[in-house]
Amino acid sequence: MAMKNHGIPEPATEGALQMTKKFFDLPIEKKMEARRDLQLRDLNKSSLIPDIIPTDRIPNPYGAGDMPEGFEFGREEHNPTGDNEEAGAVMAGANVWPAEEDIPGFREQILQYYYAAVSLGKSLFPIFALALDLPETFFDDKTQHSAALMKLLHYPPQTGPVDERVIGLGAHTDWECFTILWQEPGIQVLQVLNSEKKWIDAPPIPGTFVINLGDQFARWTNDIFKSTVHRAINRSGVRRCSIPLFFGTDYNVKLEPMPSCISPERPPKYEVITAGEYVKSRLEAAYNH
Repeated sequence: MAMKNHGIPEPATEGALQMTKKFFDLPIEKKMEARRDLQLRDLNKSSLIPDIIPTDRIPNPYGAGDMPEGFEFGREEHNPTGDNEEAGAVMAGANVWPAEEDIPGFREQILQYYYAAVSLGKSLFPIFALALDLPETFFDDKTQHSAALMKLLHYPPQTGPVDERVIGLGAHTDWECFTILWQEPGIQVLQVLNSEKKWIDAPPIPGTFVINLGDQFARWTNDIFKSTVHRAINRSGVRRCSIPLFFGTDYNVKLEPMPSCISPERPPKYEVITAGEYVKSRLEAAYNH
């Protein structure tokens, strides 16, 4: 679904886009200086994946490999925007950033947008609670230190023969509760799988974000909320950038069916595990360690 009137000013998204492009314009050796291999025991660290971003997620057995570059980061121990509400959160830590001399102001500009998106994400939980016939405050004690990872993604144009085996980013679902996705205007890349199992375009609409539901909500709601299956195919002839924020629950929260989502006619579908255990299992599958 597309969201408007979200309260994030256009200069924040435009600034993040320009910094994203500057980062991916760097020589590969400069981008590799910002790399940190993702450690399962310390999920707050950044990682740069310069060639392939593994997906869960729904395997694309005929694909020739995913094509985007990605730079991933999370909360800072000290929020440079001045709001230190998240200090001590599970996802707060020391991100790895490109050198200041390579991209002046990169960290500050990107984190300004990041914390604006995090604030938006927090505001959505009461809406989801009401939609599930739960108290508006149901998620409050479960999202004190929510996992919130952001990726800067760069999709080069797909050149040469292009068919269903060559995908910008293969079909997958996201692991968290929901994703807040900003798409570069004017470039059609994102597709979603509808209820009839057909791929439809999700065009970028100026001033809006795409909200995709993820696996944590699917497990938590016993599939009342279904994960959005989506993919990215860049046949535009130009490069395209996007910025998703993957917003989950606290890692120690058990993903057990909510009271309003189970009944004798709708028994639980998933084993009960914590959000952290689920993310860890997905990381192990995607990164093979």
